[in-house]
Parts: sequence; C-alpha cells; structure tokens
Amino acid sequence: MKRIFGTTLLLTSALVAPAALAQDVTQPEAAEEAAPAVEETQPAEEEVEISGPGANSGEGQEIVVQGRYIPNVIRATPEVVSVLSAADIARTGEGEVAGALQRVTGLSVVGGKFVYVRGLGERYSLALLNGSPLPSPEPLRRVIPLDLFPTSILASTVVQKSYSADYPGEFGGGVINLTTKNAPSEGFFDVGFGIGGDTETTFETGYTYFGSRGDWTGYDSGERSPKGAFANALATGNRILAGSQFSVADVQEITASLSNSRTNVIQRNLDIQPNISGDIAMGKTFPIGVVDLGVIAIAGYNNNWRTRSGMQQFGNVSTANGSSFLEPARDFDYLSTENRIILNGMIGLGLQFGEHKIRFNNLFIRDTLKEARVALGNNFDTVGPSPTRPDATIQTGITSWFERQLFDSQIIGEFQFGDLSLDLRGTYAKSQRDAPYERSYSYVYSEAFQDYVNDLRSPGQDAFVAFSELEDTVWAGGADVAYKLPTEYPLTLSAGYAYYDNSRDSIRRDFQFQPSSALNPAVTQQRIDYLLSDYNVYSYNVLLTETTGGLGSAAFTAGLKVHAGYAMLEIEPVDGVTLNAGVRYEDGKQFVQPTALFGLTPAPRTDLNNDYFLPAGTITWNFAEDMQLRLAGSRTIARPQFRELAPQPYRDTDSGRTFFGNQYLQDSELTNVEARYEWYFDRDQRFSIAGFYKDITNPIESVAVQVGSSFFTSFANAPKATLYGVEIETQKYFPLETLGGDFWLNRRLAVVANYTYSDSEIKIGANDTTVSFSSAPNSVPASTVFDTNRKLRLTGQSKHLVNLQLSLEDTENLSQQTLLLTYTSPRATNRGPNLSPDYIERPGLRLDLILRQGLKIAGKELEFKLEGRNLTGTDYREQQRLGDSVLNINSYDVGTSYSASMTVKF
Repeated sequence: MKRIFGTTLLLTSALVAPAALAQDVTQPEAAEEAAPAVEETQPAEEEVEISGPGANSGEGQEIVVQGRYIPNVIRATPEVVSVLSAADIARTGEGEVAGALQRVTGLSVVGGKFVYVRGLGERYSLALLNGSPLPSPEPLRRVIPLDLFPTSILASTVVQKSYSADYPGEFGGGVINLTTKNAPSEGFFDVGFGIGGDTETTFETGYTYFGSRGDWTGYDSGERSPKGAFANALATGNRILAGSQFSVADVQEITASLSNSRTNVIQRNLDIQPNISGDIAMGKTFPIGVVDLGVIAIAGYNNNWRTRSGMQQFGNVSTANGSSFLEPARDFDYLSTENRIILNGMIGLGLQFGEHKIRFNNLFIRDTLKEARVALGNNFDTVGPSPTRPDATIQTGITSWFERQLFDSQIIGEFQFGDLSLDLRGTYAKSQRDAPYERSYSYVYSEAFQDYVNDLRSPGQDAFVAFSELEDTVWAGGADVAYKLPTEYPLTLSAGYAYYDNSRDSIRRDFQFQPSSALNPAVTQQRIDYLLSDYNVYSYNVLLTETTGGLGSAAFTAGLKVHAGYAMLEIEPVDGVTLNAGVRYEDGKQFVQPTALFGLTPAPRTDLNNDYFLPAGTITWNFAEDMQLRLAGSRTIARPQFRELAPQPYRDTDSGRTFFGNQYLQDSELTNVEARYEWYFDRDQRFSIAGFYKDITNPIESVAVQVGSSFFTSFANAPKATLYGVEIETQKYFPLETLGGDFWLNRRLAVVANYTYSDSEIKIGANDTTVSFSSAPNSVPASTVFDTNRKLRLTGQSKHLVNLQLSLEDTENLSQQTLLLTYTSPRATNRGPNLSPDYIERPGLRLDLILRQGLKIAGKELEFKLEGRNLTGTDYREQQRLGDSVLNINSYDVGTSYSASMTVKF
C-alpha cells in the first residue's frame, strides 16, 4: 500500500490518452498478490509529478488494489483530489492554469482568474506552489489570481476538495497545489510561438493611448515615474494642495511636472493588432558521481489585446402605480481596450542521490495591463439629461497602467530512510503591484456650445489622477515526518509543523485638478491634455489638489502570522478498510493597521487573534476489486482577506466598481461532510458520484452599498449558511479500429463528462446582527443587510456546472481533436444595495475546439495547435432584475477567439 502525504511523487498515467482532465484520487488498498503484468496493448505512460505538503511514507511507485494493478494516480491518496498532468493541461489548449481548471468537476473560474470550488468564492480556496503558500499582487484579494501562471511551467495541478490535516486550515472549499516542472532524465530544448485574436478585438476598432515607448515590453520606460517637483512633493509626506505647506506657485510647478498628453490622450485605433506569444524551455540532468544534477529553465512572453463593448448601469428600486421596478441612477455605454503583457521565467535546480531529493526553484512572473476606456451616458443623480444628447450627456475617459509582479524562491528537501521519510520546505516570495497614473476625466454636453465641456468644477465635469503601490511578502517553512510502523496491520504515523508570515503594505494617493476660479468658456471645450496643459496651469491656476483620505484610510499595513502543527495516522484495521485521521492546531494572528497621513485620524486597527483545533477523518471501504465507498468529515476555517478588512478604496478594472473594506469582519468556520462511491471499471476509466454538505458560520458576503450618487462593493458577515450538492463524473474510451482502415487502427474516442449540482442558503435568525460598511462600527440587525423575505444563496455559487469533453485521438502518435463544452448556471456576485435584488452573473454555455498534431520535419519534432474558443459567441452578462425591469450592472460582448501556435523540439 502507498500513501502520499504530499511529497514529490512520480505516478504513471496514460500519456497519449487523456487520463482525465480531472481524476478523482482515492485511497489504494493492500495487495493480496503480486500485480499482474500490464497488457502490451496499453498506451504509453507518463510520469505525473506532484509536490505538496506532507511527507511520503511509501516506497516505490506502484499502486496495487486487491491484486489489481492501477498504474495511475487514481487511488494515490485518501482524499478527493483532481489531478491535471502536463498532458491533461496541454489537451485543453489553455495557456494559463485558470482556464484549464475550469474543466475540473465542481470548479468554476470567475473573471478568468479566480477558482470557485463547489460554489464557494475565492476566499474559500487556497493556492500553493510546490506545497508552499504564495503572496498575491492583487489589492482586492489575498488569493493569487491563477491566470498569472502559464501552463508551460507546470508539471501538474492538484485540486484537493476534502480536507486532511497536513494542509493549511484555511481550506474552505478546497486547495489548489501547483507543481512546477523538474529537470527530466533526458535533455530537451523546445521553442514555441503563436498568434491569435478574437472577433471583437483583432483588426477591429479599439482605444489606446501612448504611455511610454517601452510599454510593449511590459515595462514603463520612465514616463509614469513621478519626476521633478511632483516627486519632491510626494517625498515630503505632506498633502499636496495650495495652502500652508505649498504656495500657489509651488503647486503650479508640481502640476506642470506631471506627465500629460502621453498618459491622458485616448486615441481611436481602427486596426487592433493580433495577439502574439513565444516561449522557450530547456532542461538536462547531469550525472556527477552518485549525484544527479538537474537543471531546467523556462521563459515566455505574451502580448494580448482585448476590446470590450458593453454597458454599465446602477440604480435604485422605485415604485409607481403600486408596482416596484429598477430605475437607473447611472447608465453608460462603454468601449474598453486592454493590452496585457506577461513575462515569465523559471530556473530550477534539482539534486537526487539515492532516495533523497533536493529542489531549488525560482519563479518570476510580471503581468502588466494597459487600459483605455471611453464611456457615454448619464449620471441622473448629478447631471440631468441634455435635450440634444439625452442618452449621452456625459462623456468619460479612463487610462490606466497596472504592473503586477511575483518572485518566488523555494528550497525543498525530500528524504527517504526506509520506512521513515522527512520533508523540509522553505520559501520566500514577494509580490508587488504598482499603478501609476490612473487617470479619469468627464465632460458634459453643453446645449449652449453644442459640444462637450469640462470646467473642472461643475457636477460631472472633472479630472482625476491616482498613484498606488502595494507590496506583499511571504516567509514560510515547514517540516513533515512520516513513519511506517512494522505492525501486523499497515499503520503509518505522520506529524509536521508549518510557519507562515504574510505582510502587506499599501498606499494610495488621489488627486483632482481644480481651477482657482472659473475657466474661460473656450478653455472648457479643450481636449483633456490642452485643458491640463502648462499654459492653463499658469494662466488659469488649474492646480493639483490632493483628495487622499476622503474615502477612508489612504495607507495601511497588514499581516498574518500562523504557527501550525498536526498529527495523522493511516491504518488498515481489516482488509479493504482504510482509516486516515488527524488533527491540526493553528494559532493565527491577523491585523490591519490603517496609517494616518497628513495628520488625519486613521480608521480603527483590526486584530483577529484566534486558535483552532481542526480535525479531519476519512474512511475508505474497498468492498470490490474495482469499487469503493468513502466517507469524510472535517472542520476548516476561512479568514477575511486583507482587502476585505482594509478601509481603502480600490477600483476593479474588470467590473469597473470601487471596493471598500470592512474592518469589523470575523473568521468563518466550516463543518464539512462528504460521501462518495467510485467504480473503476477499466484502466483510466471510471464513474463516481458524491454528495457533500457544508455548514458555515460567519460566511463573508459581497454587498453593494450606495452612498449618495456613488456605488461601492463592501463586505459583511452573514450569520450562517449551508451548502450542499452532488457531483457525478465519468470517463470512457471507445476504440475505433472496428471502423476499418489504417486511419482508425490506433484511434479512439475519449468521453469525459462531469456534472455538479449545488445549492446554498444564508440563514438569519430574528436576533442575529452584523456590522456593515454603512453601519460601522455599530452592530445592526442582519435583516437590514440581508433580505430575509427571499432565499439568498451564497455569492459566487452556481446551481449547475457541466463539462463535456469529446476527444478523437491517436494512441501511438500525437494527433488529438478535442471538443470542450462548459456550462455554468447563473450566480450572484453581490447582494444588491438597500435590500434590492442581487447582482446576477450569467456565464452560460461555451464551446471550444482544440486541434493538436505532431509532425516530424527535417529530423525535428513539431507540434501544431489550432484553437477556437467560445464558438457559441456567449457574451458576459451581470444584471439586476426586478419584475420586468433590468439593469445591466456590467455586460459586454466577448466574441469568439482563434489562435495558432507551433512548438519545435530540438
């Protein structure tokens, strides 16, 4: 019997055949006889490498179940695990791991970045890299966005849905463990490049702005760096505005030193260029005496464009003639073009001597987003519709540049001493986010001039600029030991200690351009860079005025420090029955400390000091050679994320909404139960059905809040919630040689299908209270934040998730034609403001086609890949509905994307 406590493990699965996009992994049972030889007709095998928390207590690589040889990862752990090998990921054609994960049973991906497990939001998921935690470069989340990770660097991705004590307690819905590639036994050198686009963007009209000459590299060439008088003023730490600290002449010089036209002027581009990408990978193992030294290096570049044409509306509930309906307070059509540049690189070193391995991995990812957005519409609360332009009274422009960067360095030691194994892990990681020159401006249509005007002082007429920085650092380490006792019944004991220290520093400075007196009417009609030109700065006193702190804390420091220890045992008391049980103790201290700027009073400090005992147990009954039943139970937690606690505004580029934290949130606690039946009726073929139930205390919900004419998204603890559901999955191969002819001789049809039904309900008692953004610091009845007159499901939870894969493939050579269908039913993204209906996202149905073909030309192996994504043309819709009235909170056209790529293997 073999038990994997998470250490690096090489297990075999079908290479040419799609061993499932999502393989449910369950406990192997003891062998009563030697494993029979594998039939010669079986396809070639690949090694799937997994590096996760815990220690390996097994020897060898074979897994035996009641005398039957199962040469893949299907029964390698006692927990429910979905495994994506490098071959599985390649079959999906996805360039980043978030896209590949959306094929896994019970998983959905939100915003193309964040994975929801069984309907629980990203705050209930944990991402690890080689078993170690990662910091996030996102100001709005502590969870790292998985679209940062290109699939080219990964050996495997594991999603564990049922909790075991060797994993961190912030398990919630599940954990996603990414394993980077290690040096192979045979050297390789691969070069790839690709081109693509989509029907809404490529060779179509979009908007851009100049920025700097180096933008195409993902690095600003210095244009956006604060310079001169502005840089000096920032260094003083004083609020920048004309007054006691700075004279009018000082502020004029400060304003004139800002970058103007290059970061302000939005230009129409009638021919947006295609997406391009390239990558290079190499690796080799060098025998040095009794030691094998492995070296692997990977680098990649992606330059992608995306144009979104859509609508954003926000409003209130109104009543007329005895009926209630939604009435827009803001109503805008917009066109946004994003240019995203991703650079990634990884260098890994590995030493293997005997049964011992040491790995040293260094990963760098830089993700830059450059956006230009133009919107036309109305803000009825501030500016009435113009008779001439009733649907386009206000014209706005936004330019932005977001730099996200992650560096991660890990050292992992895995040592095997017979029946004793020891794992040691240490990691240092730092993520950064820099957003210089977030610019926005707004013009109002003037009937008098028959033109749009901006006097920089009237409602709807303004210009803003913001600068923000975030730095997130993680130090983490752990030690795990496992020992297989020489007892009559197989018994393995394991224990471990883990340390985690996450710190974050964030600051944001907001500014508005304001004239000291009324502008000449002719000036108000000027283009934005002329309006903010040096001439107007000095002639009309158009001055930079700092508004930082007006919405709360402009800066904060935050930290989370966790000490954890666990003990587990795995025993087979009788043949066919395995018990895995353990308990984890975690002591966590979390704080968010708003920082006072300019003498302002900071928001209160938040301290969450809690410790937990988190038990977990799994019983597996292998009652037949190819069938088993499993029952699992556990307790886990979910801590508030820094952005949910920080009273600081952030604009989310995807939704266009502003988020604001609530420093009075509390930890969530979860009780988890699951039962599962599995039938492995043939090699790499299976059927499973599972039921799960979760009881959640203090779940954290996203809540829309209206303050005057402004709309925010904040957070609040609901008193209780339950989540329950059923997962069904099957995988079946159909050989096609019976069709006759050489073409069908080695081909088969692979069918992989999974379906998840889940439902949830927030439960609110008559005396339950909560603290919301608008009520802080006072508790209010929970019924004033959560509507008790209707059933509320957890935000992010879809009732139905469906994945279907049909793949025609050659079992001897690389030739795959794969059709992927995904359906995700509607889900709430936010509770509506003032107990109005929820904001509902409708992901809908997507159909993708991926063609992969291997060829050999001039002695070189080549792989060609063609992809068609969203062939159904499903658009994005996030709406609020009441009766027949609809508000499009954020809706836009997605289009169909196509790409072609080629990899050459030298």
